[in-house]
Amino acid sequence: MSGMSNEATFDAFYAATAKRLVASVYAMTGDLAEAEDAVQEAYVRAWQRWDRLTREGDPLPWVRTVASRLAISTWRRTRNRLRAQLRHGPAPHVPELSEDRVALVNALRELGPDQRRAVVLHHLLDLPVEQVARETGVSNGAVRTRLSRARKQLGARFAMLDRQDEGIITHG
Repeated sequence: MSGMSNEATFDAFYAATAKRLVASVYAMTGDLAEAEDAVQEAYVRAWQRWDRLTREGDPLPWVRTVASRLAISTWRRTRNRLRAQLRHGPAPHVPELSEDRVALVNALRELGPDQRRAVVLHHLLDLPVEQVARETGVSNGAVRTRLSRARKQLGARFAMLDRQDEGIITHG
């Protein structure tokens, strides 16, 4: 990308990374609108620091960390949003997600935030344990422990769903 203007390199970076970043933040939060908002704000902040971020290397880990932190901080405001929805009714129609996507997001919601973030970064974004540790500020061993516990919990969750599906098929 050398020789390209800052605007062109940023636009190319955004085009190459935004969709996957929204998907990963959505997997962490379970709220697509919240994920989109957090990611958009993270890119705005990245643009404000673009020279420094590109000098330091790959800006994606920084943007991903900022987006994750923004999304997590908005969980505190979710309660107010839910109260407003109860007063004013549901949001307008949103396109439906596949059953598998819904099952995955619901299962991820059952994990604690640290485990959920480790799973999304490692398994959905294919980041090595070492990079997950750097981005989350914990040791490699802590990441491995979180992943192990999360896999165990998710495995039990999906095994239960499989048993329920089999019961519906054989008894339905």
